[in-house]
Amino acid sequence: MSLRPPRLGQVSVPGRDTGLSVLEAEMMSEAAAALGRAGTRAEAALARLTDPEALEREGRDALLKAAAEAVWALFIQREACGMRDQKPVIADLGIPRAVLVRLGAR
Repeated sequence: MSLRPPRLGQVSVPGRDTGLSVLEAEMMSEAAAALGRAGTRAEAALARLTDPEALEREGRDALLKAAAEAVWALFIQREACGMRDQKPVIADLGIPRAVLVRLGAR
């Protein structure tokens, strides 16, 4: 009689979700939703930079700070999702140089 150590993990059965695959799908779904929310916040903060009423009410410095924080959060979320190159999102959103400078970009 030989003894074998117990198997770790589950045997994959076609058409049947394992607890791990369900968890992974839920985590990917939440990461995608968080990325979408971060993108929406960044777009809104950048739009406020060009709103004359917001500029008058809050001031350019406050709006630049808010935009930089929103863009930074978007960059962090993109990196968490495995997207390391920020150049496409900078071009797509038209992120102004003044915002990027606040993030430490040159």
